[in-house]
Amino acid sequence: MKQLTGLMLAGSAAMALATPASADNHAGSCDRQCLIDLADAYAGALVADNAPGLRWADGAVVMENLAPVAAGDGAFDTITGDGNDDYAIHVADPVSQQVGLLKMMVEGDAPVLVGIRLKLDESGAISEAEHLVARNLSEGQLANLQAPRAQILKPVPAAYVDSRERMLWIGESYYDALDNNNSRQSPMADDCVRHENGFQTARNSFTRPGMAFDDNEFAYLGGLGCAAQMDTNMWEYIDRIENRRVEIADPVTGLVWGMSHFHHDMAEDRTDLIGVPWFEYRDMSRFNPFDMPAIHVYKVWGGAIHEIEALGIVMPYQSPHSFASE
Repeated sequence: MKQLTGLMLAGSAAMALATPASADNHAGSCDRQCLIDLADAYAGALVADNAPGLRWADGAVVMENLAPVAAGDGAFDTITGDGNDDYAIHVADPVSQQVGLLKMMVEGDAPVLVGIRLKLDESGAISEAEHLVARNLSEGQLANLQAPRAQILKPVPAAYVDSRERMLWIGESYYDALDNNNSRQSPMADDCVRHENGFQTARNSFTRPGMAFDDNEFAYLGGLGCAAQMDTNMWEYIDRIENRRVEIADPVTGLVWGMSHFHHDMAEDRTDLIGVPWFEYRDMSRFNPFDMPAIHVYKVWGGAIHEIEALGIVMPYQSPHSFASE
């Protein structure tokens, strides 16, 4: 266990942070603000290495990057700071008593993007905690991880708010569209922009420095919107998307939290492209098989996805699932 520093929480201060003021011990008692406070308290407990300051259910399960860990191990040992306090995205759902948090933190001396999902039991104690930690972030990635995009956290105007059930369906539909290379299976707005571990991977400028249509297919593919990319067949190398869990939605901000597990067997050396100038296929021969557990946060309003913020980590092919749903 790491030693607490003067900047870290200790003793009763940490305990107070780890118990949201709006929480009580009754079933379903943690409202939206309570869940947001809990996520922040949990992040503070990671920094302070203070798992005992959190209220855990008997038999609580903690998973980190697909591996089971004891409460107090893993990120509790390695996370040393809050990093950039401006980058934090909360998705709180009182109906499911779950909350997701994407947050920039510090591991040792290195900035890391951390995804945290928490689930409460009927007594309000943490029954499930799940961490994904994306490491080795480049300067280009970090440039987009200074603060959430302006539209991500804005409350949705009343006329454009979707029901929680509709939001969950829209989040689930994205995986079908991605897996089947068919944008018609998910409602994505023309303005949809996607970031993955900080990289902007949709609706980039077609005139990005160092990228020309005739020597890099991503100069074209990366300039398309979320829907148009799918219809080029560019994601054909995805073998299957399993362990899809879309259970957290916040109608206030229009945010939906999805978790999944991508398998890539890389069985084909090339995958054909549709409607891409200068390139008829993607050369996949340089890639080895791999898995990618991922978090996708969707900004949904007016019945469509307008923003996607994703976190993914590369894992060995056919890795076991975390909190498997099937």
